[in-house]
Amino acid sequence: MFVLIITALIFVIVAGLLVYSVVKFRGRSLDAGREPAQVYGSTQIELAWTVIPVLIVAVLFLATARVIHAIQDAPKPVAALDVTVIGHQYWWEFRYPKLGIVTANEMHIPASDAAHPTPTFLKLLSADTDHSFWVPELGGKTDLIPNRVNEMWMDPHRPGIYLGQCAQYCGTQHAKMLLRVYVDTPANFEAWVHAQQQIAAKDAKVVAGKRVFETTSCINCHGVSGTAANGRFGPDLAHLMSRATLASGAAENTHANLRLWIQNPDAIKPGSLMPAMKLNDSDLDAVVAYLETLR
Repeated sequence: MFVLIITALIFVIVAGLLVYSVVKFRGRSLDAGREPAQVYGSTQIELAWTVIPVLIVAVLFLATARVIHAIQDAPKPVAALDVTVIGHQYWWEFRYPKLGIVTANEMHIPASDAAHPTPTFLKLLSADTDHSFWVPELGGKTDLIPNRVNEMWMDPHRPGIYLGQCAQYCGTQHAKMLLRVYVDTPANFEAWVHAQQQIAAKDAKVVAGKRVFETTSCINCHGVSGTAANGRFGPDLAHLMSRATLASGAAENTHANLRLWIQNPDAIKPGSLMPAMKLNDSDLDAVVAYLETLR
């Protein structure tokens, strides 16, 4: 607001002088062919329009530096939530080290309030190339750079779903490297944490699909708690069906889309780096049925 007030005053003064000049010194029919009055420089005016802008820029610089310092060096409350964000081609991995939770593409954080501040502090890493974490309504862009740790924090006060994406070109499917941040009420966040901390559901009705999943290359990339699958190259699938989207937001998480995603990933996200599994229809249906029990 401080910067807005200063810039608004500058706009009003400049626009006012411009309007005054246009009206006062507009061309008239009597002036046709006449040379206008020649006004030479004024030392006082030239000093004024040099010194005043320099002072304004200095004030704006100090105000900006103060805010940047307050954001970058903000103290971390004891109640703060820690989340490690890892950018992959082309999806997001979210790790909650204190809670023992690993998920993908959809991050849940609690809403904060002045009485009980619970900001979320993010550690930003990259598994391959440059990415950029950007949720416009929650904060500015911060890059994820290989072999470097960047940090940022968010302190949203209004529950809701906030959409973002990778803002740094990272390859073929950069435009579909989307993400969602769910800002939950404290009670809803606790319920989500409790559900995510459970071992992946086991259902005897889909044992055939579980067998196919564990005996194919699926387990080389994906992890499912309580099973032999502990891959880390792809998203953790222990609670896959708790997410609203597939392929980092490229498609809704429905039966048809899940089946198509496994059968032919390029149909949803060309160049996604996930291989087509080439399963026969029977095995494909079995795997889909199994994955749909992971909630």
